[in-house]
Amino acid sequence: MGRNPRDVAVSLYHYSKIAGQLKDPGTPDQFLQNFLKGEVQFGSWFDHIKGWIRMQGKENFLFITYEELQEDLRGSVQRVCQFLGRQLGEEALSSVVAHSAFGAMKANTMSNFTLLPPSLLDQRRGAFLRKGVSGDWKNHFTVAQSEAFDRVYREQMRGLPTFPWDEDPEDVSPDPDPSPSPDQAPEPPHP
Repeated sequence: MGRNPRDVAVSLYHYSKIAGQLKDPGTPDQFLQNFLKGEVQFGSWFDHIKGWIRMQGKENFLFITYEELQEDLRGSVQRVCQFLGRQLGEEALSSVVAHSAFGAMKANTMSNFTLLPPSLLDQRRGAFLRKGVSGDWKNHFTVAQSEAFDRVYREQMRGLPTFPWDEDPEDVSPDPDPSPSPDQAPEPPHP
């Protein structure tokens, strides 16, 4: 599964703040710089995705994106079923889709990890499953951070296939009105 690396950076920043086994992520700007250099938990997103992209075309490999799941969860589940050679009946398919929806997973203690002790995952400091949206990075990155990210992304991803988030990153806006009104101070940037 791939996901827009901008959203991955935001998600990993917040996860790093609650995961007891990880070092403190530092400031949002420092974390983003470390993310772009691959100096974060789990290493470089760019190396990770490139490694999996090399697997495309192999019969035992299915690549799907978080954005595709959000856009068409039912169709994505059907695609996974087809890949596995295991078609589901309508009732089973509807059940999988219902239980795989972000809201259902966020409410389920077996997938939201709220049963873990705070020493492992301190959800008093933030939820493991936060928002479940694509494009939330726009509410966190400054213009300068976005431009820096885009430079590294273009360089690192040159020659690779395009992803859903490459098509038109300006089209995605999770907030109905992301720009503050003139009398309202903007929220400080943070990934």
